Amino acid sequence: MLKPECINKYETVVIGASTGGIDALRTIFSFLPADFKQAIIVVLHLSPQSRALPQVLNRQCRMVIKEAEEKEEIRGGVIYIAPANYHLMVEEDKTFSLSLEGPVNYARPSIDVLFETAADVYGENLIGIILTGGNKDGSQGVKKIKKGGGLAIVQDPSTANVDSMPRAAIAASEVDHILSLDKIGLLLADRLPAPD
Repeated sequence: MLKPECINKYETVVIGASTGGIDALRTIFSFLPADFKQAIIVVLHLSPQSRALPQVLNRQCRMVIKEAEEKEEIRGGVIYIAPANYHLMVEEDKTFSLSLEGPVNYARPSIDVLFETAADVYGENLIGIILTGGNKDGSQGVKKIKKGGGLAIVQDPSTANVDSMPRAAIAASEVDHILSLDKIGLLLADRLPAPD
């Protein structure tokens, strides 16, 4: 089990979710303190008309939550949500770029696009988390995060609303942790009890 104090060595967290993802994110975010140090970047598969996700999630979270913007500098302590119908990418200068290129794994925004670009920039200082969802988006991104020395966490498929995405991520790479949502929240908040 990862020692809780080791979380502080990571600079950024990327999270991917699909079906059931709003409730999963609410659970995880409820554990995070207002002074959480890392940036968190989220891709959630939404309909193109969905624009209110930051406001919905803000009700359960002590951190600042906002929609990511083109050329915005990524800052620690902020949760960024990918805009609906845009791929969200991390650039070398740690800013965001948005793209209207075609869907990847039938999705735009694509989890793989975010995870792979973030892995290129942050390398071993990146945490990737795959949550509930109904396809395999994110599995190649998790694989790239692990290859770069980052930390890979996957929601326990038995606790997922839809288990396809967690199972695909586990099959694609040797992930570091397979945890329930509350344990993911506790791990990020450095409050996960040591194993017996």
